[in-house]
Formats: sequence, C-alpha cells, structure tokens
Amino acid sequence: MNILILNGSPGNERGATARRLKDAVAREATARAWNVTAFDLDSMTIKPCSGCFACWLKHPGTCAIKDDAEAVLRAHIQSDILAWITPITFGGYSSALKKALDRLIPSILPFFHKVHDEIHHPQRYERRRRLVVIGTLARADNEAERIFHNLARRNAINMNSLKTESGVFYEGTGERELVAKVSALIGLVGAA
Repeated sequence: MNILILNGSPGNERGATARRLKDAVAREATARAWNVTAFDLDSMTIKPCSGCFACWLKHPGTCAIKDDAEAVLRAHIQSDILAWITPITFGGYSSALKKALDRLIPSILPFFHKVHDEIHHPQRYERRRRLVVIGTLARADNEAERIFHNLARRNAINMNSLKTESGVFYEGTGERELVAKVSALIGLVGAA
C-alpha cells in the first residue's frame, strides 16, 4: 500500500500539533509496512490553479503550471491511501492544502456522471483511494467540526473514495491519546 500524507499546516508554532500528527501517521503507516510519501505543503512552491483547463483540453492529465504540485500529483496518482492534515479554518482546510487539492484537477476527467443523484466528474485513473482527513483546532468548536467532517465527506464523494474517515485533534492533545486516535483512524481506512 502507498500512503500519501499532505501536511497543510504552517511551519510555525501554530502547526506544531499537525506536525506531530504527520509524524504519527507516518509511523503508523511504516509499522504496517506501507510505502510513505509525505509533503509539507507550506514549504513548497504551489501556485493556485489558474482555471485554464489545459489539463483537460490541451494536454490531458498534465497541469500547465510547472511547480512543486507536479510531485504531489504524481504521488497522488500512485497512492492507495490519502492522509490530509490541516488546521481547521472556519470549518475548512488551510490555504496550503486547498491549493494542493485544487491542483489535483488533472486526475479527474472533464465529463460528468451521476453519483447518488448528484453530478460529479469521474476519475481519470481506475485506482480508487481511501481517504483520512485530520484537522486541528485550538479548542473545541462544534460548528467548525461539523463543517469540517461534512467537507471531508463531500470531498470523498468527489474522489470516489473507497473508505473515508475524518478526525479532529485539539492543540495540546497528549502524545498517547494522539497516537491511539491516529492508529484507530488509519486502521479504519486501511482495513480491507
């Protein structure tokens, strides 16, 4: 199994819990003998999607923008499990993670199909992935958490995910609790 970890947290103090989570996910995946690829998105040069649709029309599957997002897209295509880690901002993802996800558009087709009476784009490649989305908050915020879990669920539909789990961690979560909860989340998405 190949797991791709996208850490969308900032490299400063605010991203400390997310970095601990990234390390815990990587350790858990390694313990399961999975191949781990991890990116700290905040330290990469990833420009916003320009909406040119060249990845659909001019050179299918390849983005016109040449930057670090190319490596993320290659790893995404080769992954079996995706792990997204982000500070939760108004229930959503960090700007670093959002930019990286937007740049995965070459992995979907410009056509439409119905999924549960909704219109979605089909995936370009047959490989279906599993998804775990992990968010961090300074403290409990029921509304932000509800929105975050719903966003993860909606992204899973768009990505045709085989299995999806999301979890929220608070700043200052103890190491034992953090590791146990990460292990449980990875176990839920990694189970056959």
